[in-house]
Amino acid sequence: MGRVYLAQFENVAVTAAQDFFEVTPAANKPMVIHGYGLHQTSDTGDAAEEILRISLVRGHTTSGSGGSTVTPALLASSADTASGDTTVEINNTTIASTAGTTLYVHGMNVRAGLEVWFPPEARPGVSAADTTIVLRLLAAPADSLTMGGWIVFEETI
Repeated sequence: MGRVYLAQFENVAVTAAQDFFEVTPAANKPMVIHGYGLHQTSDTGDAAEEILRISLVRGHTTSGSGGSTVTPALLASSADTASGDTTVEINNTTIASTAGTTLYVHGMNVRAGLEVWFPPEARPGVSAADTTIVLRLLAAPADSLTMGGWIVFEETI
């Protein structure tokens, strides 16, 4: 088993379609996604309920923009090597583009959030040949949502 990392964002105002996470592996470090989760903390009543469409897409060749880059945290031990090879961008409001294959699509109830864990045989993988994998909000929410999310991935080599 390779090293397992966590990247996350918290307390972000989401008003438009965006790539919550854009993960780009290094040339020598293919990776698999173990799981991801999304939540919001601003709309709590029945009247504010909506379903957001979320997709996991692999293979874009043009990176998105408008967000920021985060350093993934190593889950096993902080004394071990941090990921210096995988690039993780969060909350890109200009989405990654040029091709791409949709692997999974979800409906996320904003009151319940979304948490997905993949069994080993169904973990989506990505290598430098695929370029990127993104977790995307497909359309803008009805109103501004204060959101957070996380993604757990493993560098397999």
